[in-house]
Amino acid sequence: MIHEIFPVGPIQCNCSIIGDESTHEAMVIDPGDEIETVLTLLRKHNLQVKQIVITHAHIDHVGGAMKLRAATGAPILLNQNDYALLKMLDEQAKWIGMAPPGAVEIDQSVSTGDTVKAGSHVATILHTPGHTEGSICLHFAPENLLLAGDTLFAGSIGRTDLPGGNSNQILRSLHDRLLTLPDETHVIPGHGPETTIGEERESNPYLQPGVRL
Repeated sequence: MIHEIFPVGPIQCNCSIIGDESTHEAMVIDPGDEIETVLTLLRKHNLQVKQIVITHAHIDHVGGAMKLRAATGAPILLNQNDYALLKMLDEQAKWIGMAPPGAVEIDQSVSTGDTVKAGSHVATILHTPGHTEGSICLHFAPENLLLAGDTLFAGSIGRTDLPGGNSNQILRSLHDRLLTLPDETHVIPGHGPETTIGEERESNPYLQPGVRL
């Protein structure tokens, strides 16, 4: 597996490129900004993007998606429960001082049980509402890899005080979806350093028994 992880934009969203060395097919997850960097890395590995997957519709994760679609022709995938947030991108841009990205068009909705793939590398979608109503994670089971979006961070979890956030939902998503994964599962959060499910199960203060937000 080719896996490039790099922070983009003013809030340093972790964008990922997943590629297959044999077929040269790829997916890009959360191209929030700096699309020229994305395209440079795709050319470096001679990869063709087949899918653009957005973990949730906050501007720092979706802001560059249309530029990437225009450059590659790949469809944009997002859970339909976040479509309302897409209509707020101009307002979101004001929150963080970014230029409005314009309208974002979604080609396909994805939810729990759906799969996305880059060649032989297949991820199962986990719908994990809480940070937003349509937040998803991508689980590559054979590789013990989870792209967690803003649902889970190293030592923390996604904030729930923005539109679409719900503290009860995010705790259910974490316990019912993510903490059922093996401890050795490598986690790439939407921001910040990498971690594992085992490390977060043991030490993340938000995941301890009896915690309520």
